[in-house]
Amino acid sequence: MASSKRFSSTNVRSFAIMGHVDHGKTAYTDSLLAANNIISSRMAGKIRYLDSREDEQERGITMESSAVSLSFKLLRPGEDEQPRAEDFMINLIDTPGHVDFSSEVSTASRLCDGALIMVDVVEGVCTQTIAVLHQAYAERLRPILVINKMDRLITELKLAPVEAYHHLSNLIENVNAVMGSFYASDRMEDNLRWREAREVRLAARREAEASASPPVDEDETAYEERDDEDLYFSPEKGNVLFASALDGWAFRVGRFAQLYAAKLGIKETNLRRVLWGDFYLDPKTKRIIGQKALGKRPLKPLFVQFVLENVWAVYENVVMNPNPDKITKIVSALNLKLLPRDLKSKDPRTLLSSIFSSWLPLASATFSAVVDQIPPPSSAQRLRLPKMLHPTIHPPPTEPSTNTERALYACAAGADQPVVAYVSKMFAVPVADLPQNRRKELTAEDMRERGRASRERVAALSAALQATGMSAADDEAAGIKSVPIDQAAPAASPAREEEPATPATEEEQPADRPSGPVEALIGFARLYSGTLRVGQEVRVLQPKYNTALRATDGPNAKHVASVTVQHLYMMMGRDLVAVNEVPAGNVFAIGGLEGTVLRNATIVAPGEGGEEQRENWEKSGMVNLAGVAMQTAPIVRVALEPRNPADMSKLVEGLRLLNQADSCVEVLVQETGEHVILTAGELHLERCLKDLRERFAKCDIQASKPIVPFRETAVRTPDMAPTKTKDAPRGTIHGTSSGGAVSFTVRAVPLAQAITDLLLQSRETLQQMHAMVDRRRLEDPPTLEATGISIEARALAPEAFWAKLEELLGKAGPDWRGLADSIWAFGPKRTGANLLVDRRPGSTHSLRKRVANSASLHASRAVSGLATPAAGGAAEPLPDDIAVAVESKEAELATHVVPSHAFEESIETGYQIATWQGPLCAEPVVGMAYFVEKIEAAEGEIDHSKVPQITGSLISASRDAFRQGLLDWSPRLLMAMYSCDIQASTDVLGKVYAVVSRRRGRIVAEEMKEGTAFFTVRSLLPVVESFGFADEIRKRTSGAASPQLIFSGYELFDQDPFWVPTTEEELEDLGEKAERENVARRYMDGVRARKGMFVEKKIVENAEKQRTLKR
Repeated sequence: MASSKRFSSTNVRSFAIMGHVDHGKTAYTDSLLAANNIISSRMAGKIRYLDSREDEQERGITMESSAVSLSFKLLRPGEDEQPRAEDFMINLIDTPGHVDFSSEVSTASRLCDGALIMVDVVEGVCTQTIAVLHQAYAERLRPILVINKMDRLITELKLAPVEAYHHLSNLIENVNAVMGSFYASDRMEDNLRWREAREVRLAARREAEASASPPVDEDETAYEERDDEDLYFSPEKGNVLFASALDGWAFRVGRFAQLYAAKLGIKETNLRRVLWGDFYLDPKTKRIIGQKALGKRPLKPLFVQFVLENVWAVYENVVMNPNPDKITKIVSALNLKLLPRDLKSKDPRTLLSSIFSSWLPLASATFSAVVDQIPPPSSAQRLRLPKMLHPTIHPPPTEPSTNTERALYACAAGADQPVVAYVSKMFAVPVADLPQNRRKELTAEDMRERGRASRERVAALSAALQATGMSAADDEAAGIKSVPIDQAAPAASPAREEEPATPATEEEQPADRPSGPVEALIGFARLYSGTLRVGQEVRVLQPKYNTALRATDGPNAKHVASVTVQHLYMMMGRDLVAVNEVPAGNVFAIGGLEGTVLRNATIVAPGEGGEEQRENWEKSGMVNLAGVAMQTAPIVRVALEPRNPADMSKLVEGLRLLNQADSCVEVLVQETGEHVILTAGELHLERCLKDLRERFAKCDIQASKPIVPFRETAVRTPDMAPTKTKDAPRGTIHGTSSGGAVSFTVRAVPLAQAITDLLLQSRETLQQMHAMVDRRRLEDPPTLEATGISIEARALAPEAFWAKLEELLGKAGPDWRGLADSIWAFGPKRTGANLLVDRRPGSTHSLRKRVANSASLHASRAVSGLATPAAGGAAEPLPDDIAVAVESKEAELATHVVPSHAFEESIETGYQIATWQGPLCAEPVVGMAYFVEKIEAAEGEIDHSKVPQITGSLISASRDAFRQGLLDWSPRLLMAMYSCDIQASTDVLGKVYAVVSRRRGRIVAEEMKEGTAFFTVRSLLPVVESFGFADEIRKRTSGAASPQLIFSGYELFDQDPFWVPTTEEELEDLGEKAERENVARRYMDGVRARKGMFVEKKIVENAEKQRTLKR
């Protein structure tokens, strides 16, 4: 990295370019690269330099985020108010806009301090625009709005300057409305937390005083309003750029304020404030007036008169109606220096780019906006890091509490400061492309050094020959083969003895050398404090590392590893530049983490201090910057196998590399032995398969049809079949174990939708509760699974969860009231949206009570200072409930009598299996409550040797009973759904509707973009019907419409898979064979066939006996 003397942390800026797909991010980046002479300015916007993959260039979209470090000189006023040139280091990350690759945006935003939000001026705010705005807001990045493709207002929409001004005003208002919605949502959550905390304080005070609470001190409990002024975009603040990446120009209103301040005799700061908005220039008084003083005079806003009309004039005379005379006048009026060949160019775009690059250069406007608006790392980290270090504390503490936090907040880069870096993702690079493996070009100095070394070897060899009294002729006579002098062993030269042997180049290496790995995994990281050097010993902390414990404690031991930094790189888009050290505040790449870091991790190391400083660091210097929350969940599953079975080892190794190199893909090995990958969408799947075949596995791979998840449930309908158990409520099933040793009764009932939604949203809370009951640390946080839950959903505290559940159960009806204390377990996997309720009289199975007992036990330990097994302490005394269970078990063994409660665990196991694999097609069950009404053991003694057999059969019997209870109602499938946003013009709108309806989608809303001929169509589309949807809609509309598919959760498909025509009317309309296809049955049979389950099919429909002509 550049030296810290030249680029101190105050002169470093790190930002990401974000936006919707095809809004011009990569083309915009090309213009910034051209300003650093990395590419030609004439190729900017065409070469797409940061799209280094072949498929990125073919499709014209970015699939992987790429970083580049640029330098920029900016004139800034010094201490003596005189402008001085300052050097700035700009770390830029170009991110994808397609929803399938939104995980790349998440990983990039963690490393940056600001964001350039790119918005197409015609298409306006799209789905991914909202997503990246939310990402920037959640990560506390300082955003800059870039309104791109301004030329489309002139060349396509042909708007007048005044119309364009109103269009731009509406666009900025729309973006600000999105930011305001984030602020309002945050404020509501803060208000809720404040009210909850206030109620807890008042309750504690009432308990302490045993009387009515005194008047509350307003200063103590007043809710603090947060200021939202800095959230919004406004051109006069300097955080809005108007640009055209294609033509290479951009500006802020401050640029025109500089141009017109002297002409109008107005201070530049004052003119900047009024150049945007309803301000006008009075032609008579030459004064700026507002809306009130305007009256009915037809004056144009200042922004139209001084800015847009000038830009429109250039396009009018160069592109729309070329006029060489007026072009010459414009160039002279603007005092531009253009080459004569550019002025005489026959290509209007070349002339346009020449004028604008001299008048409104894109790179200068962008870099000056970045330097002015985005804070340096020392300021940005003080704002961003409290939330990263304390994600569960609201609001997070703003003052540092340890030496490491002080260094982090200040972005301290000294050698004595602790090193803290965050690796947000791993990416794969061909080994041949690494700097240490490239052939270096020899400089003149290198050639002189090589000649001097060669002469030294010649002199040393000659001296050795003279010492032995032999000559070259004697050697040949003695049969010694001579070699060229420049190939003599370097060991013959004493002066070169200590030099390490250099690796042979490609020509020098033997042809039959063993082939090593062809892909190297490099970490994409940012250094938050300290200075990182090659060869330094560091510790790598995995996301599950618990900072409350020491690194040597049991649970933390497997989440920490020591590694040596092998290589450090500065990223230059497609290339990596090797460096020896990296100062704090910079984005960089790090080698040597392969096999240690799966996807993201925190790198820590102590500063260069004494032993005392190292001991303090060991105690309080470990920080975990946590994982990255992805915007989209992987939903599309595909099973893979090599076409040649001998290549299975290559496939396994390729999947391992893919799992590390792609932050959104998930690699699984199913119980059947199949290797399955989960991807975010169809395009993401294509990229993963291409990488496996061509880079990671390098073998021919066969992929199955996409595996789409379903969910199973049941509903009440008026035309249900008779109950399976006579004289019993619907859903009641009686079951027995083998031999009739144990009998039981269970009943299945559908849950209210509100209760199901609460259980789905409280997955993390349920995991925490079960972790408390099991008295173990929560090793596995909630995985990013496609459950249809908002990733940003706030986890409820256990007490709040039970209170909310009790409230919803009370609303569900009188039969559900008071059930919260009887809930035995949730499922499947103990965290799903189903209930197991113990309705037996006198039963003690209450998960709520067990959670409360565990919480009080842990609290008493914390107060008394007793050690826990999780902290490495001695064994704890058994709690009362477990001690009682142990005593009863001993009594059972003594009396040889096995009571009924000894088989309760088997019932729960059967429930978990039944809800994980439902009766329709072995998919998870959602929204069901199962009541255990009776468990009875047969009279007489049960031989203890038969207990395992009875237990196994009871698990199977209870599993089947729970499944049959669901089928007693009207079963339904829940389909995974995509939310589909399509932008299309009016002439192809009908074709878009036809394609959506053909794939069983439904239109939710359509909205016309004001001032354009474009419609935004929002629809819901089943994932199972979505494969090939994007290609079909592009073909039908000739490329005029392109969909964005985002997973939105599961939706009930209201059709019974077992429905057949039975009534007279149905038989008359549809016939006995039901000509109308049962789509739910088709989906169910497809999943069953894929899983190898029985599928009922009629092979022969019309059978006739074969006859011969003779008979």
